Amino acid sequence: MPDLDNTDKKLLTLIQKEFPLEPQPYAALSARLGIEEDEVLQRLRRLKEQKILRQVSAIFDTKSLGYLSSLVAVRVAPERVDEAARIINEHPGVSHNYKRNNLFNIWYTIAVPPTSSLEATVNRLHELTGAESTRLMPTLHLFKIGVNLDMTGEESIVSRGEPQYSQERRDEALQHAVTEEEIAIIREVQKDLDIVPHPFRPMAERLGCSEEELIQKITELQRIGHLRRFAAILYHRRAGYAANGMGVWKVDAEKAKEIGDQMATFNAVSHCYLRPTYPDWHYNVFTMIHGHKVKDCEEVAKAISEATGVGEYMMLYSTKEYKKIRLSYYGREFEAWEAKYLDKAPVH
Repeated sequence: MPDLDNTDKKLLTLIQKEFPLEPQPYAALSARLGIEEDEVLQRLRRLKEQKILRQVSAIFDTKSLGYLSSLVAVRVAPERVDEAARIINEHPGVSHNYKRNNLFNIWYTIAVPPTSSLEATVNRLHELTGAESTRLMPTLHLFKIGVNLDMTGEESIVSRGEPQYSQERRDEALQHAVTEEEIAIIREVQKDLDIVPHPFRPMAERLGCSEEELIQKITELQRIGHLRRFAAILYHRRAGYAANGMGVWKVDAEKAKEIGDQMATFNAVSHCYLRPTYPDWHYNVFTMIHGHKVKDCEEVAKAISEATGVGEYMMLYSTKEYKKIRLSYYGREFEAWEAKYLDKAPVH
């Protein structure tokens, strides 16, 4: 990890949590940090070159936009894992794909548009990879989603707070159908924001509106809940968070909602979901935990276990990252894959 000074760390922490939705957001950040705007721009450009800062963009809620999505667990013969992961990665809706230390050795997340069949797609990937077992693990209840890595070291690894986005916000968003105008905005603002004094200006020009009008529309999408937040995303390992553990917990079904809500309050937990079980998979609550080292993740898991009284759990660690991207919404990439593998003719 490159050396970061205190200002770098404060800046990276701030833009993950409170990126200003203003015509000159970097000037607003400079005022918060007590430095010049040019310095903020220079620091962010350097952090991007060093592959610590991945991107700054709008982060949308996949399901509230009408997309169908799921975590998928796959068991593949050990000698075929890399080849199976390559095949899975070809699908444009696969945003994350990891090898993990479990009999289910490939775990990926996938989303497909409302016009597609998630089950048919995953079944086809099962066939193409020659998997021994494939388990769909969709979200039955969302307790929390949102990565915020504390770069300052000021927070305790087991600190707690209220989730910013959970099932209640998603349910509110699902009451509002996405309009054609909003789709055009989403296509634009899901892109990486330029590190220039007026980054929203070219986006607004392409959409035929002013910076202020665009920011107002972004804010409205956030109020509705389609947009979870506008924020920075970091390269976790380069930022010093070398460990990510997927904690899987066996929770009594009647207590799952109560316990999931408790688990979601741990700040080191970025994602917390209720998922289905199978005869060969008995864990129903999932927590993604981020730490500088494996021992940090273990410490958080132990604290969660003590706080909730849930003693039966496993920590699954990624041993290889095959894919990690932001899902691109309302593109034509899905049609090409489905025409090739599902015999679906593209829509013209």
